[in-house]
Amino acid sequence: MRRDASDLVRKCFSAWETKDKETLEELLAEDFTFTSPNDDDHISKDEYWKKCWPGSEKIRAIRIDKLFEKGDEAFVRYECELKDGARFRNTEYFRIEGNKIKEVEVYFGSSIKAAASGASSTVIAPTRKSSLG
Repeated sequence: MRRDASDLVRKCFSAWETKDKETLEELLAEDFTFTSPNDDDHISKDEYWKKCWPGSEKIRAIRIDKLFEKGDEAFVRYECELKDGARFRNTEYFRIEGNKIKEVEVYFGSSIKAAASGASSTVIAPTRKSSLG
């Protein structure tokens, strides 16, 4: 069964939020790459687990603000809430291939004051998530 890009994106964020590494592993292609402004230029899946996954411990919640999909690509803008109460907004580009996430590029956004968080956002899961990287 073919899964659309938005479904894979939502499942990816949910897996991060709930610390479900097994599910996330199933979503990522074997040759998955990750890119971010943190000196991550198309790093491998193994490097992604080492550099990014530990950060999931800091995450309380993710709220998707916008999700645009076209074919095997998607852009998502989301708000991330950390356990210490800090919030920030990022945008990520996803490329899908064969029902797997082949590539993620993250673009860092700004910090958000708690009172300014959008009430129209959708909570993916009740607790935890990490900004991928």
